[in-house]
Amino acid sequence: MLKQITGGVCAAQGFRAAGLHVGVKTHNVNKKDVALIVSDTDCAAAAVFTKNVVKAAPIHVTKAHLADGRARAVIANSGNANACAPGGEENARRMCEAAAAVIGCRAEDVLVASTGVIGQPLNIKVIEDGAQELYNRLERSDAASDIAAHAIMTTDTVKKEAAVETTVGGKTVRMGGIAKGSGMIHPNMGTMLCFITTDCAISSAMIREALQETVRVSFNRISVDGDTSTNDTCCVLANGMAGNAEITEKNEDYDAFVAALRELCVQLARKMAKDGEGAIHLMTCTVQGARDEAQAETISKSVISSTLTKAAIFGCDANWGRVLCAMGYSGESFDPEKVDVRFASAAGTVLVCEQGRGLAFDEELAKKILTEDEIVIDVAMGEGNGACTCWGCDITYDYIKINGDYRT
Repeated sequence: MLKQITGGVCAAQGFRAAGLHVGVKTHNVNKKDVALIVSDTDCAAAAVFTKNVVKAAPIHVTKAHLADGRARAVIANSGNANACAPGGEENARRMCEAAAAVIGCRAEDVLVASTGVIGQPLNIKVIEDGAQELYNRLERSDAASDIAAHAIMTTDTVKKEAAVETTVGGKTVRMGGIAKGSGMIHPNMGTMLCFITTDCAISSAMIREALQETVRVSFNRISVDGDTSTNDTCCVLANGMAGNAEITEKNEDYDAFVAALRELCVQLARKMAKDGEGAIHLMTCTVQGARDEAQAETISKSVISSTLTKAAIFGCDANWGRVLCAMGYSGESFDPEKVDVRFASAAGTVLVCEQGRGLAFDEELAKKILTEDEIVIDVAMGEGNGACTCWGCDITYDYIKINGDYRT
């Protein structure tokens, strides 16, 4: 049975975390800009990355370090993406070397990630100079995970952190994660970093499959602004300290592990969508009655990615025509005259489109529903049993303000 717990990346046995301001971010010395997560023992590890052809240097280095499916630690900085930057891969390797030197492990056992401005040289020296102090601050505590979560934030307004507990092979297994992401978020991941730790015993091959399976139904189903970043990285480390029999095949234990991983990743994905740059509404689009899950997913993604739908939600305008329009250009064929659309929130539910046609509805109730901070767009297609849920946010004036001068 899944249970929500606290602790983030420190919830699982044998993991410690820390965050520190070293000087990558020069405009505010109170903001942490480097995070370190370390396991007491070697881990099975896996990661998935952006599908953008332009990939940041840390991605290439982390991919190489994961060739053997093992890792011990993660080091990540905010304030500079180390993407398309002079000396990018050398600096990413130097980050790993600096962490490895203080941890006492191989540089190849350290994964690396960066987020921030693209194209600017990374001040690697401040990271190297701060590595020992960063290591000295490692703790296993809720507070340590909180600090690490803040250290990877850029335009995020809130930290993204979650942890769950489940039973695998008769043993209590814990899993926790921290993430960052607020802008440049689009299906197939976004400007997001996500680091997940677990004390479950699972093979490198199985953890890789579990992560790929889970990302497909969580991080790949969110969108903030339609931009896919150069730096997206989601990695998971499993040190086996829970003492369960190692998962080496798809069985009941594997299913329990994936269920926990999915719950954790969906929580973090929703937090990212809700904290979209400048956003004031979390948009959830649930498509039901599609031919199959693939069709439902394509249509749901189209709705939450629609700029006009996002603008209507910002304005608390029950303009269901935007939803139907986004469905229509999704690339999927369907019968519009079978489609029903409802808007829902904590304030209630209102049917705004029935069988593809408008109908009289209570505009005041609709306005009240859309004023809530979490809005559900419920689409019924009447064509089959396929269903899918995706998450996005509205678009506001502040999105332009944040991104208009992001670099300068």
